[in-house]
Amino acid sequence: MNTIAQSEVSRETYLGIGGVEYVLFYFLVAVTLAVFAYGVYRRFSRYTEGDGDPFARLNELPSRIVSAAKIVISNEKQFNRDLYGGLMHSFILWGFLTLLIATSIIAAEQYGTELLLGLTFWEGDFYLTYQFIVDAMGLLFVVGIGMALYRRYWVQNHRLWGRHTSNEDDIFIWTLFGLGVGGFLLEGFRIYISGMPDHEVVSFVGYGLATAFDAVGLPTTGAATGAGYTAVANLGFNAETLHWLTWWSHSLLALFFIAWIPHAGKPFHMLSSFANVVTRDEKAGRRLPNVPSDLDATNAESIDDFTWKEILDQDACTKCGRCSSVCPAKASNRPLDPRDVILDLRKYREDLEAGGEERPIIADGGTSVIDTETMESCMACMACMDACPVEIEHLQSFTRLNRQMTDQGDVAPSMQDVFQNVMQNGNTFGDSPRNRGDWSEELEFDVPDAREEEVDYLWYVGDFPSYDERNKQVARSLATILKEADVSFGILFDDEKYDGNDIRRVGEELLYVELAGHHVETWEDCEFDKIVCTDPHSYNTFENEYPELNFDEFADDPMMPFEYDEQWNADGEIEVYHWTQAVEELVREGKLNLNGTELDYTVTYHDPCHLGRYNDEYEAPRELIRATGCELDEMPRNRDNSFCCGGGGGGLWMDFEEEPKPSEERIREALEDTDSGPGVEKFVVACPMCMTMYEDGRKTGGYEDEIEIVDVAELIVEAIGKEEEANLEVAAD
Repeated sequence: MNTIAQSEVSRETYLGIGGVEYVLFYFLVAVTLAVFAYGVYRRFSRYTEGDGDPFARLNELPSRIVSAAKIVISNEKQFNRDLYGGLMHSFILWGFLTLLIATSIIAAEQYGTELLLGLTFWEGDFYLTYQFIVDAMGLLFVVGIGMALYRRYWVQNHRLWGRHTSNEDDIFIWTLFGLGVGGFLLEGFRIYISGMPDHEVVSFVGYGLATAFDAVGLPTTGAATGAGYTAVANLGFNAETLHWLTWWSHSLLALFFIAWIPHAGKPFHMLSSFANVVTRDEKAGRRLPNVPSDLDATNAESIDDFTWKEILDQDACTKCGRCSSVCPAKASNRPLDPRDVILDLRKYREDLEAGGEERPIIADGGTSVIDTETMESCMACMACMDACPVEIEHLQSFTRLNRQMTDQGDVAPSMQDVFQNVMQNGNTFGDSPRNRGDWSEELEFDVPDAREEEVDYLWYVGDFPSYDERNKQVARSLATILKEADVSFGILFDDEKYDGNDIRRVGEELLYVELAGHHVETWEDCEFDKIVCTDPHSYNTFENEYPELNFDEFADDPMMPFEYDEQWNADGEIEVYHWTQAVEELVREGKLNLNGTELDYTVTYHDPCHLGRYNDEYEAPRELIRATGCELDEMPRNRDNSFCCGGGGGGLWMDFEEEPKPSEERIREALEDTDSGPGVEKFVVACPMCMTMYEDGRKTGGYEDEIEIVDVAELIVEAIGKEEEANLEVAAD
């Protein structure tokens, strides 16, 4: 074996490749880049054909790119609830980017600095550092691919398999594996036939392979240690021939992969995912696109109705299944898999582009791209969006589909009844508006009318606290808290209507506009500082959606019962609170005499979707629970990983044959999976819809004797009562 054949600390790039091969290689490179460029052009030209998106997606582009690069390179969303997946993807991404940069460095020297300036830098210390980093990150890349193969084929992680799993997925992962392993084999053969120069020890993986070749006595001609080595002239079983075969195999595989990237969904995600993160809407889901007042636009009659961003969402999907794994509808065996909806739309679009027949986008009977029952199953909980590592905005596409269902009249009869109740009586119960304030009659004090006197807090009570017997108790508790804190508050009585949040997510947009117009017009005649909401759903729509409405577009419409023609609260001058936020402030200011020892229950708390995932409020309810003295035992799925009660997105008004119900599963989790287990005495909520769903789940699941469902407000009122009793006892002594 030759010991040191190279005196220079560098290496030959095209070792063993002759002149004709050199020309052939660059011809193939040119073809590859042309195929790649054409594919990218076709992809992005398709986006320009999509409808315009209502939200700004490319404003402040430099900062968007920087923010997206941080998200993508850090892999922060891949690590969310999946350490193995985060490490796996990080190893692959970081390794791939390093190898891409390394290849670019060689190209920059050969076709840039050396060709134009006669300057070379790929030698000496730079070369040694370069080789070490490339080997280290290349090894990380291969390890990451190995982890992916193990998870996909050995463990067979359920998330990775579905009706859209295809040969494309296999080709993608095995091509990456071939590139990683092939690169190291090529390096090992190169070092071996070059005489294993001492400085190549920095290429520790390749050097290790070369050492193994030496140990098994792999024959070599020694031609590479002299001038004019051409492997074609050394055919036969020897290291030079193996090097030549590996070089061409590796090169052709790499060229195939580059050309394939824009022509298949899986590899294209390397481009589309980053673009999707760059163009994301920070308020996605918590606000929805508005409809035009002239109603000329369609919702989802054809695939061309989808915006360019919604088409990009489809292309960005990597089939990772994270959305599917957290979807409460799928967990309850409802016919919804958020991944499949996005991929079904993509497949239909691709089929059309290939000459396929047009079909309805959404309809009953299984003849459409998406079945109506699928979208009826969505709870609008936003768990899918929170889990998605590439920022797909499922809820925007889902709402488009729901609006199309509503336009077609394909809405469940129970939801049609709700629409009718709201249109006729202003509430989802169909009860008389005159009865809206009756819940307050059992209080020992009068609740002020915000239409007649100036108040600090304009309290929007909401439908369920106004009409549902169980939630009336919560309303009375909250009124008691505000009275005890000696704050000025008032309600609208029969001028309060349903907020519109959930019927909007079911697809009834124009009725939502009517409700919004009525409320902002009513509020304009009142004097108040802040709006306080009982229901997180109301809080979300007042905080994030009413300010987005252009009421001027609808004010002259004779069908709209309002004349308001401004943009309400555009500058955020009016503060909107969920009641837990407002009362937590009062507790901090000492306006409620609680010392944190009044109650001694062991409780667990359920994060409502519209308060937590929608609006990132997790701590205010917890601080209030702790302020009562209760011991809070967190459920395994809490905060942004909370599991929906099943009531959102119209689920409260629909009947599903599901097993188990989301509410039953959640109560089971509280009693079995928390640290205290059966020792949990109370299941605490901060949402009227959650209260309704869990009271029902407690009965249907057989948990009536095991746990009590209470609202945070009820705990506070009980704690206040205990404190007053204690003070009376002290006074009596």
